[in-house]
Amino acid sequence: MSIGDNALHWHEFQDSFKCISAAGGRVINEEGNVLMIFRREKWDLPKGKVDKGESIHQAAIREVMEECGLLHVERGAKLGVIYHMYFHKEKWVLKDTHWYQMFASMNEILVPQFEEDITAIEWVNPETHDWKFNTFPSIADVMSW
Repeated sequence: MSIGDNALHWHEFQDSFKCISAAGGRVINEEGNVLMIFRREKWDLPKGKVDKGESIHQAAIREVMEECGLLHVERGAKLGVIYHMYFHKEKWVLKDTHWYQMFASMNEILVPQFEEDITAIEWVNPETHDWKFNTFPSIADVMSW
């Protein structure tokens, strides 16, 4: 099988789903702490859907700023992409989430985006905070990159 064949199979696979792209960030401050949100009873990282006409890296920055109330975010290197599927409105959805390393100051005021079900935002020490016991497997993967 050639690379071209693999691409064809991937597109056939994608055609079986409603496809959604999202982007977000693993945001680090001056002390090396990571910005985590608490949404729907789980620790998570800020992320959201890419709007029409928006680039993936623009969406990542916008979503982090909106969900956390940040005014200044610096985007670093792309960390990777996570794929997952879920069933919604009688159709399977394939969602690709693009993750970036980001930087923000711990001196900014954090404001949770309540309309997105975010009830808390914290700068956490990823080694000592208990986020690992109440998160999604994909978030644990992003935190380990």
